[in-house]
Amino acid sequence: MNEIEEKDKEYIWHPFTQMQEWVAQPQMVIERAEGIQLIDDQGNRYYDGVSSLWVNIHGHRHPTIDQAIIEQLGKVAHTTMLGLINVPATQLAEELMAVVPKGLKKLFYSDDGSTAVEIAIKMAFQYWQLKGKPKKQKFITLANAYHGDTVGTVSVGGIDLFHRIFSALLFDTVQAPAPCCYHCKLASDPEQCGMACIGEVEKILEQGHEEIAAMIVEPLVQAAAGMLAQPPGYLRKLREVTEKYNVLLLVDEVATGFGRTGKMFACDHEEVSPDFMMVAKGITGGYLPLAATFMTDEIYNAFLGDVQKKTFFHGHSYTGNPLCCAAGLANLKIFREEKVLEGLEAKVEAARVKLESFSVLKHVGDIRQWGLMIGIELMENPADKTPFPWEMAVGAKVCKKARKHGLMIRPIGSVVVFMPPLASTAEEIEHMLSIIHLSIKEVTEEEQLQYGAKDVAAVMI
Repeated sequence: MNEIEEKDKEYIWHPFTQMQEWVAQPQMVIERAEGIQLIDDQGNRYYDGVSSLWVNIHGHRHPTIDQAIIEQLGKVAHTTMLGLINVPATQLAEELMAVVPKGLKKLFYSDDGSTAVEIAIKMAFQYWQLKGKPKKQKFITLANAYHGDTVGTVSVGGIDLFHRIFSALLFDTVQAPAPCCYHCKLASDPEQCGMACIGEVEKILEQGHEEIAAMIVEPLVQAAAGMLAQPPGYLRKLREVTEKYNVLLLVDEVATGFGRTGKMFACDHEEVSPDFMMVAKGITGGYLPLAATFMTDEIYNAFLGDVQKKTFFHGHSYTGNPLCCAAGLANLKIFREEKVLEGLEAKVEAARVKLESFSVLKHVGDIRQWGLMIGIELMENPADKTPFPWEMAVGAKVCKKARKHGLMIRPIGSVVVFMPPLASTAEEIEHMLSIIHLSIKEVTEEEQLQYGAKDVAAVMI
């Protein structure tokens, strides 16, 4: 054990990690990175197949973002936005408004996805109080939803494993069924399943719209639920029924934003303009923590007036941090100059074709893909949808095996998640998927699967 690993285990508590198992096992130390590869302290290289937890867009050490941060350091690293304006935050806001769905006119900066969603929840709640509809306090959420780990975002979440222990702290919500949740996967017609779920949402709205403030949804893909994809038309219908019953629509694009689904935002696939849209992760190209909550003029204008009665009393010390916003500006510059979105179609198609070869693997069930967001679900018996027991940690074992072949990925339960940087070439995507294919085959067909996950704490959620 080297000194860095030793000190890490002595002092640091890692996210989503059982630390008893972490400390007991050897762990990898990443020292540097280059392009789409991570490099450990022994000089070994690994493809970053999960984009450093879905944040990296253009690869590591991209010269455009590096230079933008260096130049901003020569001016100022941080100033408060309480009573002051800074240049990069203003410039980034203008450029973001040019690419977000039409109808979104203002933004509120924060630090990460959880805070962006928390802001939207609080604004939506206060909006109705200011509009003279104090009964509108409830939120509709979806089964399997994940919107972050603060108390407010956990309240609108739906993943029991993550959230059950905190139930006494949470506010009540109204949960609606989500398309492609486990029981819906048995349906032969995904679009019919999606419309059935829309019908359930409309029933909830018809009966309780006078008490419902908003509905929150991850558009197209419920990422942390295992890359569960929604059928075409589902998001558009949600927008229609929420407008019909005068309920705000909050769209969480933290995972799906900035090209992940093949377009700049998931909303763009169905030309949906929500009341709120939240982004983070890829906003700085995966360099620095920054988030934004977008809203319509209707929302913004409701807060104008008396200081004590109408002000939104919320803020963060690093709101609109100039270094982060400089990185965000460089991120958008790369999208424009390198024509990132235009180059995605061929990469998405290369992934789709390569994924067809996974059908020969005995323990691969669903394969879900929206753009370069991919989930490969492992099952004990795909024919009758029998899952592997959680305790077998099959997904984690596949991800650990992939490391031996030079690829960093992480599972969600028995779903192997693949979300490479958009900068990956089609050939690199095919190579990474070949590694995943080999790793699945080795773990599920060639080795003796056993219970227990003590040797996979580094890759297990």
